[in-house]
Amino acid sequence: MSTSSLWIFGIGFIAQSLFAARMIVQWVKSEKAGKSLSPVIFWQLSILGSLIFLLYGILRRDFAIVLGQVLVYFIYVRNLHLKNQWRPIPLLLRFIVIVAPILTLVYFLSGTQGSLTSLLKNEQIPLPLQIWGSVGQVIFTLRFYVQWIDSESKNESVLTRRFWLVSLVGCLMIIIYAAFRFDPVLFLGQLAGLVIYLRNLMLENRVKKNR
Repeated sequence: MSTSSLWIFGIGFIAQSLFAARMIVQWVKSEKAGKSLSPVIFWQLSILGSLIFLLYGILRRDFAIVLGQVLVYFIYVRNLHLKNQWRPIPLLLRFIVIVAPILTLVYFLSGTQGSLTSLLKNEQIPLPLQIWGSVGQVIFTLRFYVQWIDSESKNESVLTRRFWLVSLVGCLMIIIYAAFRFDPVLFLGQLAGLVIYLRNLMLENRVKKNR
């Protein structure tokens, strides 16, 4: 493995560490409350991790990763709005958060080397595997659209049973994709999340039975 590859995987592991940290914090707080919670730090770590993982996807020329991050990014921001925790963030940081995915989309559509065309023609990823990975990322991303709908209906940020079910399906698909892609960042990151998704489903089922 080359030095450049190690650096790229290092960036990916930093992003996955942030994603793992958000899940661990959410898990601990939920265990204390006896139900699935949606803490502010979960969304703050989500935004930071997504920025870094977006960079990782570009460096890996992996369309599935990039697609997943671009689709879900602004839902993280919306949840901070719902918790009244968006405006307290420094203006410069808010600007960077908003502009980064927009610049990424502009870059992809620009037709320059390494842009969208290059990602889609990545010879290291067979087309059927790329389709599987992209579908997995879309399903994994849809969990946040489900969460967004549930949150808007309640006018507060929540993580419901439907969120954890969709998370589980998308997670399993991405684990399979990562195994064939030989991507330790994706594989270990999703494997760690699998336990937390199952545990949150157990907590939600317990709350449902007690109603």
